[in-house]
Amino acid sequence: MTIRLKGATWAHTRGFLPMTATAQRFHETHPEVRIDWHVRSLQQFADFSIANLARDYDLLVIDHPFCSQAAEGEMLAPIDDLVSSGFLADQAENSVGASHRSYWYGGHPWALAIDAAAPISGWRPDLLHRHQEPPATWESLLELAKLGLVAVPGIPIDSLMHFYMFCAAAGEEPFKGPHSVVDEAVGVRALEMQRRLMQLCDPRCFSMNPIAVWELLAAGDKVAYVPFAYGYSNYSRLGYAENVITAGGLVRSGEGEPLRSTLGGAGLAISSACKHKEVAAEYAAYVASEACQTTLYFNSGGQPGHRAAWTNEEVNRRSNGFFENTLQTLDQAYLRPRFFGYLDFQDQGGQIVHSYLTGGGSAKGVIAALNQRLHACRRKGQEHCV
Repeated sequence: MTIRLKGATWAHTRGFLPMTATAQRFHETHPEVRIDWHVRSLQQFADFSIANLARDYDLLVIDHPFCSQAAEGEMLAPIDDLVSSGFLADQAENSVGASHRSYWYGGHPWALAIDAAAPISGWRPDLLHRHQEPPATWESLLELAKLGLVAVPGIPIDSLMHFYMFCAAAGEEPFKGPHSVVDEAVGVRALEMQRRLMQLCDPRCFSMNPIAVWELLAAGDKVAYVPFAYGYSNYSRLGYAENVITAGGLVRSGEGEPLRSTLGGAGLAISSACKHKEVAAEYAAYVASEACQTTLYFNSGGQPGHRAAWTNEEVNRRSNGFFENTLQTLDQAYLRPRFFGYLDFQDQGGQIVHSYLTGGGSAKGVIAALNQRLHACRRKGQEHCV
């Protein structure tokens, strides 16, 4: 009997090809199993209803803030019911930053961290070195931006993720308390820092996601430096794009500490509606294993979630040092909240921050609006979970 599983991931080399490659190899070792992967855009990856995906697919590549919604709605199968405790312990020990922990909610893991990412810097040595070395400080970044050499992804979701980073740089991590996103003075300073940089960038940045920015950097002849965008190791590999990008860490803030970006990445989850959960879990564990992550997963364009891949000499040789040069940034990355209702806040909060960055106005008003949305989204989440 043939077992057929359907999976959903996002439409980029990093998101799609490693899933199809691992599915093909799994079929070769398990001839009775066929896994078909389907794609959605990066924006759909962030926005689409996980309830609909869990109804239609057996395997899901998800963003970690979805875990609360999926758990409370019983949309996903708890991973610890399907894989061994020893395997999960190895995953925890070999996590890149908080990637493994990010998929835990309510005492259970809801996905395996097969992909790790956070905003990192990247530059074109052939263009940047005409002017200076990669900037090391916030002020030197602004000076480079004044020359028109800097691009930053500025669509709403990325604007919000960067706002979290600037809050930490201004003195406080977001969501420290239940009733406010951040202290007003800290939030105002963060917004003003962020807007100051964005006003020095091409206005097209406000409609660009990280993929678009990396494509611009790799193929263009003007932008030389990206100070923070969710990293894609593909652009640091020979032959992927017109030019190879060099990746690195983040600039230091005025206080002398490196900026702390916001953790992203992707996890492999199993739908609660899947009729072959044990088979799906065997495949998921294979994809997340060190053996696969350091070889086939990376070789087919993936950005591994297993720490052994990030420190692997051959992986780094073939990616221009991408992983070893950015590992510290991911280890220090800020972990977003996962409370039920956070996703609604993320959607609405991104629009609020984006509107301020593009149009200006009262930074205090932005913080007040964010706090209002947080209160409403927490209340909605609490009502759902009662």
